[in-house]
Amino acid sequence: MSDVVVGGGIVGLAVARQLLIQRPGSTVTVVEKEPAVGRHQTGHNSGVVHAGVYYPPGSLKAALCRRGVALLREYTAEHGIAYRELGKLIVALDADEEKRLGDLHERAAANGVPGIELLGPSGMRDLEPHVHGRAALHSPQTAVVDFGAVARSLADDVVRRGGQVRLGTAVRGIRQSGDKVRLGTSGGEIVADRVVLCAGLHVDRLAVLAGGDPAPRIVPFRGEYYRLTPQRADLVRGLVYPVPDPRYPFLGVHLTRRVDDTVDVGPNALLALAREGYRHHDLHLPELLGTLTYPGFVRMARRHWRTGVSELAGSLVKSRFAAAARRYVPQLSAADLLPAPAGVRAQAVDRDGSLVDDFRIEFSRRVVAIRNAPSPAATSSLAIAEHIVARLE
Repeated sequence: MSDVVVGGGIVGLAVARQLLIQRPGSTVTVVEKEPAVGRHQTGHNSGVVHAGVYYPPGSLKAALCRRGVALLREYTAEHGIAYRELGKLIVALDADEEKRLGDLHERAAANGVPGIELLGPSGMRDLEPHVHGRAALHSPQTAVVDFGAVARSLADDVVRRGGQVRLGTAVRGIRQSGDKVRLGTSGGEIVADRVVLCAGLHVDRLAVLAGGDPAPRIVPFRGEYYRLTPQRADLVRGLVYPVPDPRYPFLGVHLTRRVDDTVDVGPNALLALAREGYRHHDLHLPELLGTLTYPGFVRMARRHWRTGVSELAGSLVKSRFAAAARRYVPQLSAADLLPAPAGVRAQAVDRDGSLVDDFRIEFSRRVVAIRNAPSPAATSSLAIAEHIVARLE
């Protein structure tokens, strides 16, 4: 049996490793267009290991996040990778948010999130003395990790188990022919029995090459971050998050202490001008035109254009970004924020303009495509791999 995994991010590497665990001695090749693994979503995130608070019970996200946390904690312990359970406070600022906080508590309990607890102002201050709010939901086992380090360790595992990781190899064509899949790549043709597409920002394009549906389409959203100055990093001990608002498609600005003790503030959510558009001026005109002319994007933009304007204003005016964070940590000012690297989220959007919420994994005869894997995909990566490989076998 010969398997090819396209994409050298944390999910693709986890799938390759699981294939080798399931079938020792089989031929497994990871194909990655970049010169190193984990260069995109895996290496451009806040490093949060989510506990499973937000996701609808019974969804793939809920099940695979909880399983993924257990597997990731075990994996990092075995491989000496720092894993810190700093805990998360989801903070309600008014009565309406406090009611939604109660709903989140019920959802978290249904998902089996351990140690979850509702707190009042005094309980919040015990954990985060500088955080202001009316009430909070505390998730003590929410953790942080360096997902890039996890990806590099997974790549080493793949090679150690007899697999290959081919870097600098871009996939340009996919053709299913009889009982084989033929991949045209920048390094020549690769013939496989099965192919798993874990290509993140480019997975929709590759899925179409393999004969899949054009929808959902990946729409790239750039998430911009600031970082607290070292002198102000002690204002946040762990993770401080807002209560999700169902009217808006993204969570909003929050504060996250990372595994190296720096504290990130963000992200916002702006339409990226390229699928790998990490900077304001990164523009790929064909990709941008493809997004703007996609009917699903047009419908989504009509619904959420006010949110888009607000996010753009926060991006252009640092004081507005700081004001969003100051709602939770009143001592913060714009002078406390330093620029930090941005990330790009590969968000799948359906034809009707709805953002695909759950993980979406399409199985065909010989090609599997992970069509939507936003957060908590990194947290869930080892469990996603189990799920896919079990279905393949």
